Amino acid sequence: MRIAIVASPLANKPLSGGHAWVPLSFAVGLRRLGFDVYLVEQIDSGVCVDAGGGPASFAESINRSFFIDVTDEAGFAGRRALISDGGRESEGFDLERLREIAADADLLVNISGHARLDGLVSGPRARAYIDMDPGFTQHWNRSGLLPEGIRDHEFHFSVAANIGAPDCGIPADGLDWKPIVQPVVLDDWPTAEGGGATEAGRFTTVATWRCPSGLVSFDGITFPDKLHEFRRLQALPSVVERRFEIALDIHPGDVADRDRLEANGWQLVEPRVVAGDPERFRDYVLGSGAEFSAAQGVYVGTNSGWFSDRSVRYLAAGRPVLVQDTGFAPAIPEGEGVVAFATFEEARLGAACIAAEYAAHAAAARRIAETVFDSDIVLGRMCDQMGISN
Repeated sequence: MRIAIVASPLANKPLSGGHAWVPLSFAVGLRRLGFDVYLVEQIDSGVCVDAGGGPASFAESINRSFFIDVTDEAGFAGRRALISDGGRESEGFDLERLREIAADADLLVNISGHARLDGLVSGPRARAYIDMDPGFTQHWNRSGLLPEGIRDHEFHFSVAANIGAPDCGIPADGLDWKPIVQPVVLDDWPTAEGGGATEAGRFTTVATWRCPSGLVSFDGITFPDKLHEFRRLQALPSVVERRFEIALDIHPGDVADRDRLEANGWQLVEPRVVAGDPERFRDYVLGSGAEFSAAQGVYVGTNSGWFSDRSVRYLAAGRPVLVQDTGFAPAIPEGEGVVAFATFEEARLGAACIAAEYAAHAAAARRIAETVFDSDIVLGRMCDQMGISN
């Protein structure tokens, strides 16, 4: 049996149930294709915290317990490694055993270039760098903020559907970026008929108000944060007779923005309560009617074709998405199931359209997940492009 290693932040983002589906979808998806899959993560003990957000040792941290709980539930007990401080401490197998596994591995899927340890990146026979933050990744690379190891991968994939195209403003900088869409394991996502208290007129999303990565500039153009896009749309609930809700991570210092959102009719809920682990995130999606979300300015302004992993989960559950246009069509079908908007008026009309023809949009949403984002298709194609057979 061929061996694959999936490296990605998980413990580094504790209580983020939506993000956890990213490495799980790659890992479970590759396991479905017949690989013996290991989940691997590195963490600095300096970022380890307790349940209250205060400093904690690696052993007592919620980072470690979140990693254990999520990987146990997904069936990776015995096939996981959380390496702290370069190997000083670990959960699962230790650094020495990890290097042995890497030396025998056929494939490394390095999500956002997370794996950097000596022997881990160099060991597997084929190495894929997965760019989850198009525009940010290339900005950091130009700024010298990414390790040189990005070029130690033979293959570079990006979730920017248009990367490399003449009308895409993201620079390739000598790397042969190949587009890839976010995979989803469809068996993990029951459709609308499969359960969940669906409220068709309830538009939801899970978001962080301020991008922790800062702003991005290319060729003298600085692209706005997603919060600026949301500010343009903050009056939407007041003109559309539908419920709009955000599981929003927003700093107390942004109380003015919070007040304006609530004054315009947005319902704000605590993301760690409603989506603090993969199961609760799934329940939140299943209880929604559709997703509504803006996008980072760099995704929009560069015509990147980026499409959110979060939106993919909504589609898999048969929930339509109303999302800001980043140029993702025709790679991702748009018009039914996926409705794109560029202006406030287009967002208003899109919400009304989804609500008025909900059954058709819901069926189209699941159909798009099945034909575009199914992990069997996405990861099978990735392996073919890398010359790997399962």
